[in-house]
Amino acid sequence: MAEGIRAMWMRGGTSKGGYFLGDDLPGDKASRDAALLRIMGSPDIRQIDGMGGADPLTSKVAVVRASTRDGIDVDYLFLQVVVDRAIVTDAQNCGNILAGVGPFAVERGLVTAQDGETPVTIYMQNTGQVAVASVQTPGAQVTYQGEARIDGVPGSSAPIPIEFRDTAGSSCGALLPTGNVIDRVNGIAVTMIDNGMPCVVMRAADMGIIGDETPEQLEVDNDLRERLEALRLICGPMMNLGDVTDKTIPKMTMVSAPRQGGAIATRTFIPHRCHKTIGVLGAVSVATACLLKGSPAAELATVGSGSPRSLQIEHPGGEMTVVATLDEAGTVASAAILRTARKLMDGVVFTE
Repeated sequence: MAEGIRAMWMRGGTSKGGYFLGDDLPGDKASRDAALLRIMGSPDIRQIDGMGGADPLTSKVAVVRASTRDGIDVDYLFLQVVVDRAIVTDAQNCGNILAGVGPFAVERGLVTAQDGETPVTIYMQNTGQVAVASVQTPGAQVTYQGEARIDGVPGSSAPIPIEFRDTAGSSCGALLPTGNVIDRVNGIAVTMIDNGMPCVVMRAADMGIIGDETPEQLEVDNDLRERLEALRLICGPMMNLGDVTDKTIPKMTMVSAPRQGGAIATRTFIPHRCHKTIGVLGAVSVATACLLKGSPAAELATVGSGSPRSLQIEHPGGEMTVVATLDEAGTVASAAILRTARKLMDGVVFTE
């Protein structure tokens, strides 16, 4: 029997995927990617011959190593394994899978657990950002049981608060890569923004939708999908991302007035399927857009006042609250978000 590769399968936030120690995967990129495609069962829309769940949200990988950087505990590389194509990409970050990195690092002995709560400082290799995740460790043991609830996940789990640092321009080089709060692309007013995740934010009404449709309704709207993709392909180079034809960024977020008492309502394509919720860092970027005077999001949003400021970003599965701390100029200086995670399996996976 072929030798397996050690892995832990975890739900992180509203995503799910495989968590690997860097040394447990093949050393060269081509061999690593080939192994991950086999492990996930890609390319195949059902991923029937692998561990993937036939959805971008369940075809994700975290590669974690002990860090040699000052003040950093672990380095985290996120890899998106495309479901229906033989592509493994590191072109974006993932704040949901990030939620499992802290518990995984403690479980694997990369970070020594404290009695009560263990902070894990994480360097996100994809974007050069730093996040601090607080892991619940009563008796110096990771626990996944608790009363914290996040929309998009049934039941409750132990809370994992995550604070993000230095997120502006992580992929695009600037918070507003074009230098403008508003650009017009194909006649649509958009905000191209990167506060942890490159996003193109536009009014839902300008794309011919109300903004409360289900993901299933939007995914069968071929005209909408074609218009969004045309916008994305133009915006990518404008955001310093180059040709994004085969990339999963930027995310395309259509916004409308909040319906459940939040700050803004969203429908996001990632990039070709409608997100059942919203990504963590995508929510941070959208929340930031809501605070930019004159942007399409700000015109529709209810943002309150003061600092820190809690903005509930509504999505198809509920809401995600971003706590934004503003500086004296009213710019988002840091953002924090509450996530949860759960260990599902610890063992070995096979490529043959």
